[in-house]
Amino acid sequence: MDQYGIMGHPEIGFFSMIIIGAIAGWLAERVTNSNHGIFTNILVGVAGAFIGAKAAELLKIELTGGFFNTLIVATLGAIALLFVWRAVSNRPRVG
Repeated sequence: MDQYGIMGHPEIGFFSMIIIGAIAGWLAERVTNSNHGIFTNILVGVAGAFIGAKAAELLKIELTGGFFNTLIVATLGAIALLFVWRAVSNRPRVG
């Protein structure tokens, strides 16, 4: 069985994950006109990487590893996450 690192790629380690998450979260923050701190950007970016990878898998898009490919997928996933978060959190409350 192959050993995979964090984010499903053997070359993406813990520190790379933090850097990719911070950059992807920051880029998503800029695209969606949000305002978060660095910790939230990292969380959004890391979650975005998982969302983007799962979306690519469902769409049968073959992803290759690497820093920049992972950054692109993480950024797109983070943007989607922030758009969904805004749509859900801005709904009028019942009751």
